Amino acid sequence: MKPNRSRMHPWLPLVAAAALLGAVPIPAQQNAPAAPARVFYSRDFKGSVPPYFQVALSKDGNAEYREAVDDDLPVKFKLDENALGAVFGLAEKLGFFDHPLEAPVKVAFMGTKTFRYENGAQKTEVKFNYSQDANALALLDWFERMGESARARIDLERTAKYDHLGVFQAVTALEAAMEGNRLVAPEQFLPMLDRVAKNESYMHTARVRAAELADAIRAANK
Repeated sequence: MKPNRSRMHPWLPLVAAAALLGAVPIPAQQNAPAAPARVFYSRDFKGSVPPYFQVALSKDGNAEYREAVDDDLPVKFKLDENALGAVFGLAEKLGFFDHPLEAPVKVAFMGTKTFRYENGAQKTEVKFNYSQDANALALLDWFERMGESARARIDLERTAKYDHLGVFQAVTALEAAMEGNRLVAPEQFLPMLDRVAKNESYMHTARVRAAELADAIRAANK
């Protein structure tokens, strides 16, 4: 019995040929999600402590602090929506660093500051020693406070590990920084403060101060 050729679809031979040649269509791979935009700050000033540091803040709120360009163990923390909006809002007011910020006055050298904005293929950068631009100064203060906060965390963690008697002083300094509005993302200190408060190997006064500071940070976030 001969096959009923009237019922065969004309494209079947093409499909068979494609299969034999390995030309079966493969769904296109989706592109990897683009990295979030980020604002970068660095200060390079020999003789200061530290002589160099940088902070990279992504649009998703994640930040990394380093004291060397090739630092493989950055201090990581996350900004809340208000702080994040303030930083990126200032960067936007500065045209994402598309123009000079150096003030036309003679002042002592206070270190090279760098602002950089990265968003996909877009990359703009400006360097300056001293600026009188109000938005630049406000953004500078944000990043300097991020650096101070990261160094305070490094100091607290190091002291808690190697100098139990110095923990009270480290926690007191942290408390003073918070009262002076110098801490950014204070939630990053909670794990270490809780650890100190619960560890009886530390002085009682240090444990009490750590517990009180942790409570204050939690209360401020409510």
